[in-house]
Amino acid sequence: MRILALEPYYGGSHRIFLDRWADQSRHDFTILGLEAHKWKWRMRHASVTLADQAAQLGAQGRRWDAIFCSDMLNLPEFLGLAPLAVRSLPTVAYFHENQLTYPDDRKDQRDIHFGLSNMVTALAGETWFNSAFHRQEFLGALERLLTAMPDYNLPDVTRRIRDASRIMHPGVDEFPPRPPRTAGPLKILWAARWEHDKDPETFFDAITRIEAAGVDFRLSVIGEQFNQAPEIFETAAQQFQHRIDRWGYQRSQGDYHAALTDADVFVSTARHEFFGISAVEAAAAGAMPVLPRRLAYPEVFQLDRAPGVEALFYSGGAAGLADKLTKLAEGDLWFGAAEIVKPLSWSLRAADMDDRIEQVAGDFEA
Repeated sequence: MRILALEPYYGGSHRIFLDRWADQSRHDFTILGLEAHKWKWRMRHASVTLADQAAQLGAQGRRWDAIFCSDMLNLPEFLGLAPLAVRSLPTVAYFHENQLTYPDDRKDQRDIHFGLSNMVTALAGETWFNSAFHRQEFLGALERLLTAMPDYNLPDVTRRIRDASRIMHPGVDEFPPRPPRTAGPLKILWAARWEHDKDPETFFDAITRIEAAGVDFRLSVIGEQFNQAPEIFETAAQQFQHRIDRWGYQRSQGDYHAALTDADVFVSTARHEFFGISAVEAAAAGAMPVLPRRLAYPEVFQLDRAPGVEALFYSGGAAGLADKLTKLAEGDLWFGAAEIVKPLSWSLRAADMDDRIEQVAGDFEA
């Protein structure tokens, strides 16, 4: 098959997802991607820009069998602007996130038009959500929004999206088995975006507690940073400078993978997460994820279905996390998560996605 892949925000996890699938796919990908910059402007103009690019390639004789795009594209707008040979193709949209429930510090100013763009994209063809949690969260928010409309509140839209959607977990890189752990301080890794929705305050509160209790540990705090990071990071960098192994964004994949493979535990304190790719990557690298019992984590790590997975979860905020880390430092580590996430390796996920998009195209022609 020949797949036209459209990515208005071709950077970060969006780019990694598309590149990894294309690299391991049995299908032929044409990727039209725009630089990951100014996401709101990308969502506004990408349908025009990418339709023009597709038209140019079409004029050169390029043809495709299906369209694949991310949630950042207004798909119906693109189809309306694209050449006839493109607009008549079957489509699949992948929802990495959505703009109805993505964290926004200015909740009273949330622009619902971006969420409605997500809605019409999901209505235009088959939609793949990266977790069942994400699908449920998006459809619940959409239902509440539509109910508040003054009229024409589209009562069956959420059902239509649910019926035409699937759960397609993303893949992760494969790591070689790590050697047995040697004695020494507990190596703790935090690798989320440096933003408030990842709740760094709770993380550093827990770290402060275990230090006060005399726990021996080393600390790595990595993850993507933006222009204005929460002040807690600057404070923590000073407070724990004598314990820090790595601090700040790891600019190369090799450095990032090294941080994962060096960690004993990966800690999440996230208040919002659509899938949790870094937690899965850490598990694949052999670390023990330490996770709150919420969001997509119970689904992704098969809580209540896989033996031993209960050991990965904590409850009770900073106090509960501190208690968990204290026990792990005493030797209560469990490294079975690598087996749990093996089905999420790209070699397997790419094959599943290949099969499904092929079926979508076949059903469309029928």
